Amino acid sequence: MEPRISIVTIAVDDLDRQAAFYEAMGLTRHRITDGVAFFQMGGMILALFPRDSAEEDAGIRFGEGTSKVYLAYNTRSDDEVGAVLSRAETAGGRIVKAAGRAFWGGWYGYFGDPEGNLWEVAHNPDFPLAADGTIALPA
Repeated sequence: MEPRISIVTIAVDDLDRQAAFYEAMGLTRHRITDGVAFFQMGGMILALFPRDSAEEDAGIRFGEGTSKVYLAYNTRSDDEVGAVLSRAETAGGRIVKAAGRAFWGGWYGYFGDPEGNLWEVAHNPDFPLAADGTIALPA
């Protein structure tokens, strides 16, 4: 297995509402097939898949409550953290943790999308972003 993640899929209860939220966040939806929303996120893809379809496809039932998995979006500056959090709130998300100084020295906060999927937004100067937005661990 090569070290990469190709697609992150979120099983959603309301595909149209969730897709509209991510479009309001500035992402472009690619309509490849009905019943799934795809968004190019740098070198990977974010997919939204209706929960009932995802459960049928995987042969499992998702539990209720807060997920143990969350997504992270790293920014190029402390100020950009606040801008992304503000945009998420305007788009219909909820600020879970306001931006502030992290114990590791960076600046960060959290938002939940309309269905409560958690995103960390952080500026970590020790994890540099390339011009194309790819991130690298420190050497």
